[in-house]
Amino acid sequence: MTQEFIGNTNFSVHNKVVKTTCPSNIALIKYWGKYADQMPANPSISYTLNYCHTQTEMEFWADEKFEVQTFLSGSEEKGFAEKIEKYFRNIEVYLPWILKGKYIIKTENSFPHSSGIASSASGFGAIAQGLMDLDKTFRTSSEGDSLDKDIQKASFLARLGSGSACRSLYNGLIVWGKTDEVVGSSDLFAVPYPEEEIHPIFKNFNDWVLLIHEGQKSVSSSVGHGLMKTNPYAERRFQEARENFAPLKEILKSGDIQGFIRLVEHEALTLHAMMMMSEPAFILMKTGTLEVINSVWKYREETGNPLFFTLDAGANVHLLFPENEQSAAIQEFITTQLLPFTQKGGVVKDVMRF
Repeated sequence: MTQEFIGNTNFSVHNKVVKTTCPSNIALIKYWGKYADQMPANPSISYTLNYCHTQTEMEFWADEKFEVQTFLSGSEEKGFAEKIEKYFRNIEVYLPWILKGKYIIKTENSFPHSSGIASSASGFGAIAQGLMDLDKTFRTSSEGDSLDKDIQKASFLARLGSGSACRSLYNGLIVWGKTDEVVGSSDLFAVPYPEEEIHPIFKNFNDWVLLIHEGQKSVSSSVGHGLMKTNPYAERRFQEARENFAPLKEILKSGDIQGFIRLVEHEALTLHAMMMMSEPAFILMKTGTLEVINSVWKYREETGNPLFFTLDAGANVHLLFPENEQSAAIQEFITTQLLPFTQKGGVVKDVMRF
């Protein structure tokens, strides 16, 4: 429980429908491993995406028995409804009105399911935004009613549903987790990285996601996080992530694209190395993942063009490259040489949102 976010018990509920849209994000310094109450074992930083988002409509029916119905792309998802009911009960102290009615939640993702794009981040981000919209309507006093404070509380609430969701509430480069390198950073919520300390080259970036594998992962992210508790290399990994913020800060300020590439790819491979060193060990990369990585390395060595990759907790590959005079050649290479490694020729094209 966090005192500053405890909700005011002076409220008045009524029937209300709210609609929200929240983007997904892709981490550059990875969050992998957590403590109780969704507290991160190390700080992370992500880019917020532009086109990959979740649209959510939340109907609240006041004074009915507390219940949640959820629909994903028109199909009822009872398992997800049970998860949301548990989530709502857990955050009642922060939104004291939350159990005073029935919810019908309808969500649509702008990207394919199991695409290597964090739907839990955009999904819980959209739900947290909707809850804060309801909260502003139900408050009987204006205490704490400021835009910055509401976004911060939405980030805090989103974190309690899905850790990475707290980063999706802001545009740009976003930090979650306490680090001395970023003023105001916190384990409780995410904060924007200072835009004035970001070189222009990092503000116009593409992210093309190659759909190497479109099915369900063999090991969920929740299970993967849990296995870090017994991973013999976990503490060193957490320390490395903390240490990586110092060089990243200099890279972002100076525009050192080669340093950025090295750090981001190292973080991606470290994430999957932790999976392979867990007990039991597991591997989420597929043959196509490795083929793409090797092809990217070869292409960069031969051309010098700044195409590089990062990975989420899955097989699909996020291909990153700045929008500049080299981007047309990079896009042609992706289309002709890398798409054949995908399962069905699938690619999701996005850009970073600032």
